[in-house]
Amino acid sequence: MKPPLSLLTLCLLLSACGTPVQRPDSGLQTPAAWQSPHNTGAARSNTQWWSQFGSPQLGLLVEQARLGSFDLAAAMARVRQAQAETVVAGGSQLPELKAGLNANRQKLLRGNGYSQLDADSSNKAVDYFDANLSASYEIDFWGGQRASRDSALFALQASEFDQATVELTLQSSVANGYAQTLSLREQQRIAELNLANARSVLNLVQTRYDSGSATALELAQQKSLVAAQQRQLPLVQQQAQEAQVNLAALLGQPVQQLSLGQERFDQLVWPTIAAGVPSELLSRRPDIARAEAQLAAAQADVTVARAAMLPTVTLSADLGSGADRAADILRSPFYNLTAGLLAPVFNNGRLGAERDKATARQEELLENYRGAIINGFADVEKALNSIRGLDQQRQWQGEELNQAQTAFNIAQNRYQAGAEDLLTVLETQRTLYAAQDLNVQLRLARLQASVALYKALGGGWRAL
Repeated sequence: MKPPLSLLTLCLLLSACGTPVQRPDSGLQTPAAWQSPHNTGAARSNTQWWSQFGSPQLGLLVEQARLGSFDLAAAMARVRQAQAETVVAGGSQLPELKAGLNANRQKLLRGNGYSQLDADSSNKAVDYFDANLSASYEIDFWGGQRASRDSALFALQASEFDQATVELTLQSSVANGYAQTLSLREQQRIAELNLANARSVLNLVQTRYDSGSATALELAQQKSLVAAQQRQLPLVQQQAQEAQVNLAALLGQPVQQLSLGQERFDQLVWPTIAAGVPSELLSRRPDIARAEAQLAAAQADVTVARAAMLPTVTLSADLGSGADRAADILRSPFYNLTAGLLAPVFNNGRLGAERDKATARQEELLENYRGAIINGFADVEKALNSIRGLDQQRQWQGEELNQAQTAFNIAQNRYQAGAEDLLTVLETQRTLYAAQDLNVQLRLARLQASVALYKALGGGWRAL
């Protein structure tokens, strides 16, 4: 006949019956390829993606942002909080040990004492010393404690992925901000050149007016154009200063400490970026990984809530000793073993509501996870589409700019020779300035589209 199972053996077997938490499934069908045209033979992005723009200054700014950003520092602090939570949650997996040492003196101040006192009229002071070591352990019958630990571990992963998301967002914001600052510098330079051109034409018109070859209307029209371009210059200067303020804030420093060097806007280049296939995006974007980890933590929380509705068994052991004198404290040792069963009987639906709340939270995070995946696909598609459209626009805009410059040179020379009226010169001036300004804007948009694609692809980040 086989000996019966002991209570401790039975508890350990039951605690091993819990099912480990599985990684969640979104239930979404991943597209086989991107809809937007892209270069499939290009090099993959890497974690130092900003170095592909050919700007040493941008690399310095990204490093300054990594060290100085308050948002990133806060995200790192959240990771440390989550690490501490995993230690707290994992503590229930092992027995808890406590040690105590007590010294007690009871003294009767007056009277004869009473039955509840150890001290009396014949022994007015009583000393007592004791030491004890206690251990307690709650058997994880239903896997609730293990699920609590799993939830904390997934929450830690979510915090780490959130930190990576904050860092990637910071890097892309710095790259966009730096490109915008340089583009506004270039727009300011173009505005100054066009103002100089307008003043040169004004001098020509003034000379012709003084000689009687130009009318007062022509002179007023050119003065109006000079004034308009004079007005445009402080606007561009204001925008450039605001861009520097925003960039300095990303770096966690006042704008007075910002040093950008003398790098020109046309020195920035954009690389050709491979988008891979959509299925790879699930392991390349930290925000998607964070949503997945949050969903896994919520699934574990459902197990915790269900386990709270079931009975719990606690084992405890005490080892102690006591004496009337401190020197004899270890001469009378004793032990005490206890097993307790505690089951919820009535809680007015609180535990059921906690389970329903955890289940609803899980459903919410499942939808968030699906949304993160779809939004990730959309980010890549939009970036690829933007790159394609901007490349086509810039191809024709380059021709537009060349022809506008040629037209202005011809109109100015013909007006100087008296073969053209001022209206033609004015129109070619406006067209040239608009084309030059648009050229800078399209170049900035193309740079930012590359930054957006790097960000949409995760910036070279990969889930371990």
